Amino acid sequence: MTWITSLVLTLGALAVGVGGLVALGRARWNMVTQTLLGQLEATRRRPTTGRYDAAELEGLPAPVQRYFRAVLRDGQAIVMGANMRHTGTFNLSALGNRDWWIPFSSKQQVLTNRPGFVWSARMALAPGIAVLVHDAYASGAGTLHPSILGLFSLATQHGSGEIARGELMRYMVEAAWYPTALLPSQGTEWVAIDDASAAATMVDGGISMSMRFTFDAGGLIESVRADARGALICGKLVMMPWEGSLSNYQERAGMLVPLTGEAAWLTPGGRKPYWRGVIVATTYEFAG
Repeated sequence: MTWITSLVLTLGALAVGVGGLVALGRARWNMVTQTLLGQLEATRRRPTTGRYDAAELEGLPAPVQRYFRAVLRDGQAIVMGANMRHTGTFNLSALGNRDWWIPFSSKQQVLTNRPGFVWSARMALAPGIAVLVHDAYASGAGTLHPSILGLFSLATQHGSGEIARGELMRYMVEAAWYPTALLPSQGTEWVAIDDASAAATMVDGGISMSMRFTFDAGGLIESVRADARGALICGKLVMMPWEGSLSNYQERAGMLVPLTGEAAWLTPGGRKPYWRGVIVATTYEFAG
């Protein structure tokens, strides 16, 4: 999301008359949100199984078995969807020379079969001025749409290719929030790396994505890493390593899930976090 130059220029144009634009922008933004949610809902499929059976762990890498035994109980209902609310901070200049962290609040709707989500966020840029962001994945297509006040778009991306791959990466990291999505019965394949990590692969349509999951001493997912994800820098897509980290595990609906997360680019100059968030509320939809 390196849209800082466009952001500053647009802010200058909004110095006067912001109040009259807020309501219009919010209404337009809500319409787009509903359209994205409709696209997500259209991907819904019937569950392949209703409950988790611990017998399916047989043959999985040791750290993966420890993880599922730590976070799920035998017979746990399969998560079909989730509605979540987050708060946190976002770094508008993570790949720049100086950090620029601003607060955000967001809502997210997720479906696990087939994989997809719609994230709608409000980032408080200045009093009366907000950047509204849609981040979504549905039917194998990714969407990233930041907009000032919901009216002035900034570097919108949509479609297949790297934007879709990047959004599926996000889904895989966040699957720890609805851990039955990582089960082999739900389509995730696991390959051993070492005693503390394993590679997970998800296939959705024409996209196949593999990421490295690292587990802590208690068996919980500590981080998820991709060797390359597309970062938009000065209008160009640059591939670089990317990582999501997870912490603060607590029980929700009988499952142990992380409530705190961070996303970061792994650059030659070091780790560059750009998203830090906390789940403040979750409701789950389970297979009947």
